[in-house]
Amino acid sequence: MKHRASMVAALLVAAIPLVHAQAPDAGDGKGPARRFDCSQARDPKGCEERLAKVREAGDKARKACEGQSGAERRECMEKSFCADAKDPARCEAGLKARARQRQELREACKGKKGDELKTCLREHRGAKK
Repeated sequence: MKHRASMVAALLVAAIPLVHAQAPDAGDGKGPARRFDCSQARDPKGCEERLAKVREAGDKARKACEGQSGAERRECMEKSFCADAKDPARCEAGLKARARQRQELREACKGKKGDELKTCLREHRGAKK
């Protein structure tokens, strides 16, 4: 279960550079908020298209890797997710780099909660830029 959650997180993180928009408020009581609000993007139609491609790639990768677990599933998800990319090697390298960054953040902020965790995450993310 941990691996599934980490792969979903990896796929979401992979989508971030593709879509540059603000997340909508979730307080309207009308169900879950969308991850990205493409109406705020410079090119809303392009944003929606990129977001649809990322979701489709994620769905295909999950179906292709059903029944696998652990490192085998992680490798399968990376390869399947990046299979249709213009440069699959670059896509996979980006996924691995983001996974390393997430691991470093987890280690740096381990054991912290609430405001202390938020502060730690901001400090370490800011230091990477």
